[in-house]
Amino acid sequence: MKEQVRLLSVNDLRVHFSQQKSGGLGKPVLIHVVNGVSFDVFQGETLGLVGESGCGKTTLGRALIRLGHSVVTGTISFEGREITSIGNREFRSLRKEIQMIFQDPFGSLNPRLTVGQMLGEVLLVHGIARGDAARKRIEELLDVVGLNKEYANRYPHEFSGGQRQRLGIARALAVNPKFIICDEPVSALDVSIQSQILNLLKDLQRDLGLTYLFIAHDLSVVEYISDRIAVMYLGKIVEIADYAELYANPMHPYTKALLSAIPNPEFGGKKDRILLNGDLPGPMNIPSGCGFHPRCPSAMAECRMRAPQLQEHNSANGHQVSCLLYE
Repeated sequence: MKEQVRLLSVNDLRVHFSQQKSGGLGKPVLIHVVNGVSFDVFQGETLGLVGESGCGKTTLGRALIRLGHSVVTGTISFEGREITSIGNREFRSLRKEIQMIFQDPFGSLNPRLTVGQMLGEVLLVHGIARGDAARKRIEELLDVVGLNKEYANRYPHEFSGGQRQRLGIARALAVNPKFIICDEPVSALDVSIQSQILNLLKDLQRDLGLTYLFIAHDLSVVEYISDRIAVMYLGKIVEIADYAELYANPMHPYTKALLSAIPNPEFGGKKDRILLNGDLPGPMNIPSGCGFHPRCPSAMAECRMRAPQLQEHNSANGHQVSCLLYE
């Protein structure tokens, strides 16, 4: 078996925002959005990250490349180099290695720039190419993502949603990155277009040796593209496993509830749906003990008092779970 090379390592990552109370009186309140997350991403793999809206998935992805005005603690290492505390100028050069594809394919593109100007700006800022070399590189990028090279003279509003997402992918590829954070890149697209973009991402990974962190809430999409899957709830990762192991043997009660919600494609097929009580608590009202206990159908008295740790349950396949039921 080929030894896996650790590309990204995250240890006890915490992200919080400061928010003023309503009325503007009193001290600002700290909102903990990511609350002690640890995981590794190995070279050439796709790690899927799933969970309900509001659980902190996007904030986690943005924290990895310093997007947003949040406070981050913990450590992030890329290719064995600790990057959490490096200066902005030094981190800017690292952005050629780590890129992001955003959820909104229209809002993430500058409406005042043509495709050629947008991609040319990326190449110029990072010192990759200019002039004729830049024009040639832009044509290559458009061809790689399945677009006509003549589209370089068009503006973002002249494209469909699927084409705009291809432009977002081309922009990420412009600097020859090793690691790409995909923040729900197909959630705003029609189902037929989703499959095209997913297949494009898989082809690019195979041809260019890319590594992905794929953030999504659609479990069917995550199953199709991921090698391993991490399940996130209320700012914490509650389970990590190989995609086949997770779908065949989910351990955490939250993971079981998520998987039970996937529709059965067979005609007349039924599934035993696990319904959770209440809604996802807000980051300002995180429950004591295990954050999932108010909604968990298997909660014990101890769950209200003690927070479980993410621990390896099966060393043979690296299945990790954070639940007192298995401690």
